[in-house]
Amino acid sequence: MDISTKTTDASPPTPQPAAAGKQGAARTKTRPGDRIFLGLSRGSGILLLVIMAAIAVFLTYRASIAIGKDHGNFLTTFEWNTNVIPPSFGIAVLAFGTVVSSVIAMALAVPIAVAIALFLTHYAPRRLSGPVAYVIDLLAAVPSIVYGLWGALILVPHMNGLFGWLNDYFGWTGIFSWDGGAPRSMLTVGILLAIMILPIITNVSREVFRQVPQMHEEAALALGATRWEVIRMAVLPFGRSGVISASMLGLGRALGETMAVATVLSPDFVIHASLLNPGGGTFAQNIASKFGEATQDGRDALIASGLILFVITLLVNGAARAIIARRKEYSGANA
Repeated sequence: MDISTKTTDASPPTPQPAAAGKQGAARTKTRPGDRIFLGLSRGSGILLLVIMAAIAVFLTYRASIAIGKDHGNFLTTFEWNTNVIPPSFGIAVLAFGTVVSSVIAMALAVPIAVAIALFLTHYAPRRLSGPVAYVIDLLAAVPSIVYGLWGALILVPHMNGLFGWLNDYFGWTGIFSWDGGAPRSMLTVGILLAIMILPIITNVSREVFRQVPQMHEEAALALGATRWEVIRMAVLPFGRSGVISASMLGLGRALGETMAVATVLSPDFVIHASLLNPGGGTFAQNIASKFGEATQDGRDALIASGLILFVITLLVNGAARAIIARRKEYSGANA
């Protein structure tokens, strides 16, 4: 009897529910700094959405005024006469030039940028990769007007040889036929834009490739893979989403570039079948060159063209997000 009584008395007491509830409340209590950070983050996101919505409303309102006064078809007219009564203008040439020059720039810049990024991260020695990466960082910060002046004074005069070669060997296609005019064409604009966006795509791609887990590369090497097979099987799949994001950053700059294009291009409102003949135009170049001397109706028309560029940019970024979402298994967060 005495032993059983002592054993019963020595058993640990059962925790009280009230005490456990107080401990859980103490653990889940949010600190003031966390609440402030949450509010600032949420407010920043809401503010960004409000700004985007305000821009869209402003562009849509001013564009509706201009389109209501347009005597031509806004989407198919091949002219831009906003100072006559009634005004007649359209974006057919501008949309064509913007898309073509951006496609040329991306086709040239993305493969070269990815190759440079792979070279700096997996092939070049450290004493070489550091200085080269530093120079590329500097090139990404060069103002667009500097690129435009370089293009007008250096690039354009040296394009005659390339244009002549393309005309001799590929002129039969019609796309690369050249009549001997000044090489201030859409191909020249595309090459200049490719040079401008190359440092941006290279920098972002290089940082993405540097984040590839070392164990992935070591595992591929342990299985007998060559260096190129390691890049193809481990590095490129891991960095695919990052390369797409870098390309979209470069494409955004190519779509909205103004002064460099205006400095190099000889604009007109004719869609040329050949990329080598001078002429054409882009949204940003047309806005930059005509806004200063435009009337009120002319500015509304330019704002309407800006609305189309705004929509194209949103569609491009939306498509990029959709592509990245389909490749979640390759993102660094899920590695």
